[in-house]
Amino acid sequence: MFQILVAEDDKELRDLFCTVLTENGYTALPAADGLNALEILDNTYVDLIISDVMMPVMDGLEMIRAVREANYSMPVLIITAKEASSDKQEGFRAGTDDYMVKPIDVNEMIWRVEALLRRSQIVSQRKTQIGSTEFDCDTLTVRSGSSETELPQKEFLLLFKLVASPNRIFTRRQIMEEIWGLDSETDSHTLDVHISRLREKFKSNPDFDIVTVRGLGYKVVKKQHE
Repeated sequence: MFQILVAEDDKELRDLFCTVLTENGYTALPAADGLNALEILDNTYVDLIISDVMMPVMDGLEMIRAVREANYSMPVLIITAKEASSDKQEGFRAGTDDYMVKPIDVNEMIWRVEALLRRSQIVSQRKTQIGSTEFDCDTLTVRSGSSETELPQKEFLLLFKLVASPNRIFTRRQIMEEIWGLDSETDSHTLDVHISRLREKFKSNPDFDIVTVRGLGYKVVKKQHE
């Protein structure tokens, strides 16, 4: 059973999040502030952290920075009333993986938790697979039957991000920020070039296609075998 740490100073909200998580099969570990969360983390294995930002004693961003500096790699979901783009940017720079603005739909919170856990398992395994095609992070290699293709790092990371969540649409901005970094001056044309190269290299692959979603971004879809 996955263990999820919930750092939230508002007791009603903390209890609500913990109740919803428990009802969906998770073990919820409540913390009243960032320092309390770190104390729990020191003594208990945690699969994922849900955290508010504005908390007494130690706020959520301080806590997340401390978690990342200690080399913990579990996913972090921020749930906060702070909704400005600059607040979100600060959250992602601190090391969060996802960001929700209050008031939230608790069902959406559960969907995001499921997606984050699924991705973290794939990344921790360092491999994923679609059909008979395998993607190996350690060697930056894609294998399909007797074919083996080693990719440049950025191309592999881009492809791995897409194939790790089939049918999920990633916006151009999401991809640029994750693969090239928030502070990168690389323009979106570079992304288009990488997508074109990947399509050319895997145009005959029997298991997946890279699809452009007009006005939004890209996704990988599984090919239907007759």
